[in-house]
Amino acid sequence: MQRPTTARSPLTRSLSQILALFVAGPMVLISCGDDAPTGDPAVETPGDPAATAPKTQALFDGETLKGWHEDIPAADGGVSVPASFAVRDGLLVSLGEPQGHLITDDVHKDYRLELEWRWPGEAGNCGVLVHSSTPRRLYKMFPQSIEVQLHRDNAGDFWCIGEDITVEDMEARRGAPAEWGVDEGKKRRVLNLTDGSEKPLGEWNSMAIECRGDTIKVWVNGDMVNYGTGCTASEGQIAIQAEGAEAEFRGLTLTSL
Repeated sequence: MQRPTTARSPLTRSLSQILALFVAGPMVLISCGDDAPTGDPAVETPGDPAATAPKTQALFDGETLKGWHEDIPAADGGVSVPASFAVRDGLLVSLGEPQGHLITDDVHKDYRLELEWRWPGEAGNCGVLVHSSTPRRLYKMFPQSIEVQLHRDNAGDFWCIGEDITVEDMEARRGAPAEWGVDEGKKRRVLNLTDGSEKPLGEWNSMAIECRGDTIKVWVNGDMVNYGTGCTASEGQIAIQAEGAEAEFRGLTLTSL
């Protein structure tokens, strides 16, 4: 006996269609994902680590002073004077006299500068200048900059040379506010944060200077010795002083931040 045919109601057909969509849905989504164009912003492509890694460059090749130039006031007018800077046994040497500066040809910003220095003989005065710009801005000798001091027992002090910077406990570390300034006769020195961070005379010391935006951080032998903000410069050349005492340098590298 033939079973009578039962017509499906509209509701039954709708439920069947919905169930079919649930089953087919993932297949449709997968298909759309596979066909997505390469430039679709919803599709993330991992970046190349080598392309995004910080870049480090050597500022001193161990053989020449390539990439640097000197500014020695005593040599003005073509006067013949002894060398203020030299390369000796793979080291960059500031001979102390005649006084002046060894300055990078290039301008730098947002970087970490790392170096080592030592006093091969009697300790004395020297410094590393960052954000250097106008030559001979102070005393017809020092370029406009922030100096990071290397003077024995004072390594890491800031000296403001035509540029300024702010630190915590400013009055305790710089003196009376009315006397602050960046020119002759003003209190330009900002004391560092530690005592005893330097190694005994004749040993190598390490220094790291991190310049990022308007901040400058300084480490000596791993100790953070200064941290300034609100610097009035954020880029410039890097300079090494010849300021009376012989100092040896090695490992000068600059890493972009």
